[in-house]
Amino acid sequence: MTTVHRANDPLLQPYQLKHLTLRNRFMSTSHEPNFHDGGLPKDRYIRYHEEKAKGGIALTMTAGSAVVSRDSSPVFGNLHAYKDEIVPWLKRMADACHEHGSACMIQLTHLGRRTVWNGADWLPVVSPSNVREPAHRAFPKVMEDWDMDRIVGDYADAAERVKEAGLDGFELECYGHLLDSFWSPAINNRDDEHGGSLDNRLRFTHRVLDAIRERVGPDYIVGLRMVADEDMEKGISRDEGLEICRRMIHTGQVDFLNIIRGHIEHDGPLSRVIPVSGMASAPHLDFAGHVRAETKFPVFHAARITDVATARHAVAEGKLDMVGMTRAHIADPHIARKVIEGREDEVRPCVGATYCLDRIYEGRATTCIHNAATGREATMPHQIPGTTGKQRHIVVVGAGPAGLEASRVSAERGHRVTLLEAAPHAGGQIRLAAMVKRRSELIGIVDWRLSQLERLGVEVRYNTYAEADDVAALEPDVVIVATGGLPREDAISEGGELATSSWDIISGDAGIGDDVLLYDDNGAHPGMAATESIMAKGAKLEIVSPERMFAPEIGGLNLVPYVEKLQGHGAEITTMTRVHSLEREGNKIAATLTSPYNEAVIGKRLIDQVVVEYATTPMDELYFALKPQSSNGGELDYEALVAGRAQQARRNDDGNFQLFRIGDAVAARNIHAGIYDALRLCKDL
Repeated sequence: MTTVHRANDPLLQPYQLKHLTLRNRFMSTSHEPNFHDGGLPKDRYIRYHEEKAKGGIALTMTAGSAVVSRDSSPVFGNLHAYKDEIVPWLKRMADACHEHGSACMIQLTHLGRRTVWNGADWLPVVSPSNVREPAHRAFPKVMEDWDMDRIVGDYADAAERVKEAGLDGFELECYGHLLDSFWSPAINNRDDEHGGSLDNRLRFTHRVLDAIRERVGPDYIVGLRMVADEDMEKGISRDEGLEICRRMIHTGQVDFLNIIRGHIEHDGPLSRVIPVSGMASAPHLDFAGHVRAETKFPVFHAARITDVATARHAVAEGKLDMVGMTRAHIADPHIARKVIEGREDEVRPCVGATYCLDRIYEGRATTCIHNAATGREATMPHQIPGTTGKQRHIVVVGAGPAGLEASRVSAERGHRVTLLEAAPHAGGQIRLAAMVKRRSELIGIVDWRLSQLERLGVEVRYNTYAEADDVAALEPDVVIVATGGLPREDAISEGGELATSSWDIISGDAGIGDDVLLYDDNGAHPGMAATESIMAKGAKLEIVSPERMFAPEIGGLNLVPYVEKLQGHGAEITTMTRVHSLEREGNKIAATLTSPYNEAVIGKRLIDQVVVEYATTPMDELYFALKPQSSNGGELDYEALVAGRAQQARRNDDGNFQLFRIGDAVAARNIHAGIYDALRLCKDL
C-alpha cells in the first residue's frame, strides 16, 4: 500500500474519543480468554493483549467481563474487579499496551442471572425478577433494596480501581447481564419503582452511572456495550432500544455505545449474536449503523466482521466509528500492522470456526483453530524468527494442516523445505470438512498456508506417494511425517464390514440409503457433517452414541446449526447406547444395540445403512519404515518441546536425519492440535 493509499484508507484514520486519540479504527472488543491467574490478569493475560498492541491495533478491550461483586460468580474465567489486588496487574497491562501505542480499556459487569450459585463463594444469583436463564439454570433471588445499594457501590469501587490502574476507560456490559435485565420486559416483571415504565426500568442503571461518575469524574471515558434490540418476544424492541440509547446519551453519563442486537440466554440465540461459520457475516452491521445515524453518537460494534474489506466498508459508509474485529484478531493480532505495511494479503484469516469461543464457554482457555501462538505468547511466536544456525533441508510428508504448518514455519526459519503430498491437492481432512457447504470457509486454513509457502519458495510436490527410499533419496536433514490418518474400522465388535465410513458419506464416494443409522463414537464434527449429507438426501436418520451427552466434542455455538437441522429433519438421537454388532437380514442390516453401562442388549434396529464415525487411525507406515535410518529413532523430547528448546535426542549414531511425526499421524486429535505440534516443533529447527 502506497503512502497516498494509507493516507486515504478509512481504517487507518485516527479517531478522537473525548480526549483520547485512537490511532486507527481497529479494535478488539471485550471477551474473556480465560487466561486469568486467580481472577487477576497476570503475565499470560497481559502478553495476549500486548501482542495486539504490537500488531498496531488502536484499542484493545479487555475482560468479558470483569465482575464487580462477589455474588457475580465468574463462570467464564472472569477477572475479579472487586479485588484491590487487581490494580497493579491492570496497570502493567495498560502500560504494556501504551508502550506500543494502543489504548487499553476493560469491561465491567455484574453477571446477574447469567451465572451459577454453586461456584466461587456459593452466594445466591440475583436478578430483578425470579426469571431463570436457561444457559446457567440458576433460579435467581429477586433483588432487594440492600442488594441494589451494595451492587451500586461495587460498580463505583470497581470503576475507581480501573481509573487508578491507568486504563483509558471502561464499558459496562448491558446485554444478558444484570443492568439490561432491568431494562427487558421479558425479564423484569417487578411492580415497584424499578419495574413497568421505561423510566423505572432504567432507574438502577442511572444509579450505577451516577455513582461511577462521582468516583471517576466527568472526563474519564465510560461507555456501554448494550443491547439495542433483543430480537425476542416481550424483549426490548428496536424502537425501545433506540430510545434507551437516546436517554443514555442525553444524561451525559456515557461517551460511546458498543451496539449489540439479540439475546444470549441459551446457545441458539447466542449463535445469532456471535455467528459461526456458515452464518451471515456482519449480520448486525446495518443495525449498528442505523443506531449511529439516529443518535449521531460514537458507535462501536463487533459481530463476525472477519475481513478487512468489510471493516473498511463499515467506516467508509459511516456505519461505525470503531470496528470490532475480535475473533479476527485472535486469528491474527497483527492485522493493522499488515494493512499499514501494504501486506493485507498476508493477514491470517478468521475462518469462522469459533473454536476460540466454544472453549471459553466450556470454561477452558481460548485458542484459535489455526493460530497456535494466540494465548501462548510467552513460548510461541506470532512472527517466526530466522535461524541463527545453518540452513537445513526439511522434508515434510503430508500436506494437511500439520504438514502445511510445519512447512511454513520451517521455511520462515530460513530452511529449504520440500513438501510431498500423495493427493493432487493440499488440505487433508480440512478439504473433506470444507465439502460441507456451511463449513466451506475452513479451506482458508489451507489457502493461507499455500500462499505463504509460495511466498517463501517452498517446493510442493503433489501426486507423490512417498516411500522410505524416496524420502532418503532427497538427503534430508530433518523428516517430518504428517501423513494424517484414515477412518477407524473397529467401532463395532461384529459385522463392522457392513458399515460405511462418515468420510465416504461426506465425500460422496458412497451412496445414501433411505433409512440410515449413524453410529457416532467420536462426538466431533465428522459425524455431524455426515448427518448433513444424509439429511440433504432426505433419508430417515437416527444417531446413536455411547456418550451420556450428545456430540461432546462440539462446542455449544457450533452445535446450534447441527441441532437446528436435525430437529427440522425429525432425526432421532439416542445416547448412552452402543452398536454392538451388524448382520444382514435380507436386503436390510440388523443392528444390535447394547448398554455401555452393563453391556445388556437394549434394542435392535433394521435399517438400510449404518454409517460409522470413530475418528482415525494413524497412517504411520512411512514413519516406522524411516525410523531405523533416523538419528533420534523418532524420539520427541517432550521436556524440550514444552520448554521451547530444540530437539537434541540421539539414539542412533549412524542415522542420517532427525525424524518426527505430528498431527493425526500420531493419534486422532483435531486441526489445532496438528498445527500446534508443527509450530512448537519447527520454530526451533
